[in-house]
Amino acid sequence: MHRIINRRVFFEITGAGVAGYFLSPVDLFAQSGSYYADATIFNTAKFVIFIQLAGAPSQVDTFDLKVGPWTPANFAPTTLNGVDFPAGLLPGLASQAERFSVVRSCQSSALVHNLLQAWNQIARNPASATGKIAPNIGSIVALEFEPKRNRGQNLPGFVSLSSAGNLVRNGYLPGRYAPFDVNVGPTGLASLTNADGEATFTDRYGVLQQLNAAGVSRSDFAEMADFYSGARAMMYDPGVSATFQFTTQDQLRYGNSGFGNSCIVARNLVKADLGTRYIMITLGGWDNHTNIYQVGAGIYRSAAQLDAGLGNLIADLAVMPGSNGGSKLDETLIVAKGEFGRTVGNITGQLGRDHYAVHSALFAGGGVRPGKVIGATTADGRYIESPGWSEDRAVMAEDVAATIYSALGINYTTVRRDDPLGRGFEYVPSTTDWRASPIRELFQ
Repeated sequence: MHRIINRRVFFEITGAGVAGYFLSPVDLFAQSGSYYADATIFNTAKFVIFIQLAGAPSQVDTFDLKVGPWTPANFAPTTLNGVDFPAGLLPGLASQAERFSVVRSCQSSALVHNLLQAWNQIARNPASATGKIAPNIGSIVALEFEPKRNRGQNLPGFVSLSSAGNLVRNGYLPGRYAPFDVNVGPTGLASLTNADGEATFTDRYGVLQQLNAAGVSRSDFAEMADFYSGARAMMYDPGVSATFQFTTQDQLRYGNSGFGNSCIVARNLVKADLGTRYIMITLGGWDNHTNIYQVGAGIYRSAAQLDAGLGNLIADLAVMPGSNGGSKLDETLIVAKGEFGRTVGNITGQLGRDHYAVHSALFAGGGVRPGKVIGATTADGRYIESPGWSEDRAVMAEDVAATIYSALGINYTTVRRDDPLGRGFEYVPSTTDWRASPIRELFQ
């Protein structure tokens, strides 16, 4: 079994500095197996920022606003891109409306938080046989981009920011592709230097290398040596240290919250381009069964964090120079969605909204044509009236995953032949009824 490394182990494994997340290289790239030749591959993005809105936001109060007697006056409904939008609840995002698009025809396959949060991350039912071994989409992205890593790109391919509570890890893939999960703060990563000094650490590292070279170590120690190697590359690297730091000014501008801080670091990771290709952030607090419209709490608290964090992230990436004359936003696909939606119409007797399958998702950057609204629900939001895309059905989590892979230039129909079940592992599984597909209309 390959060792699973999380942030705690990363910092504890040496006892005298910091440890890497890398495991011994495995020749997985030759084991990709088969794929469909007719897959639609956009190849428009270098980075992905996936924002999981844990708890499931009410779509009829956010990205599929349905104005009724329940709508608070301070939502200030306005028309943006031809549809109603709560400009008072989400003013920062309202100001960026010409830089993102919304899909309103999403549907979940169940209504259980943990199950669907995992489903979003692995593009399949977590209770299925392959679901139990499935890697996070971010781990597969890290695997696919590993051969493209340049010298000096010392950060993990998959970084998770404030997502540890509901984070799916690397499944059956080696720990090399596990998420590096970090709770961010303005001073950055701790223990990137050795308390006894760089020279002492170098000496200790040298002794380990000598032991390994002499053949004294067991295979476990060989794996550990690779952890040290990855750690050594990150230590005393000013670029790595700076990427996880930010100013008080930025902290306040992004909302002075854990989510806002994570958005700042996500921006920095994209700007630095030190090897990270997939970034996951979790923003919880959307499980508003009671008092959804309580000012200062309910939906307002999470919405304020989302608005300041995501609004400024989009704005900053849009003016940050990228390659080929574009911006960093042009190179970065941002996806924000919950696991499902909330009941529609009047609120419940507990002044809240319960679980509901239909929901919406926000897409920005990475080749997405901005200002589009794909799909439509009925006037009350109860049903999908028009899917609005080429497959003419509801958009499922598998389709969102296919969209992410396609934007990154990864063939989402790939079937690997290295899984422990011997069944062949599909990046995005197909069923007898339908085959997952990227949302082409977002890019056209």
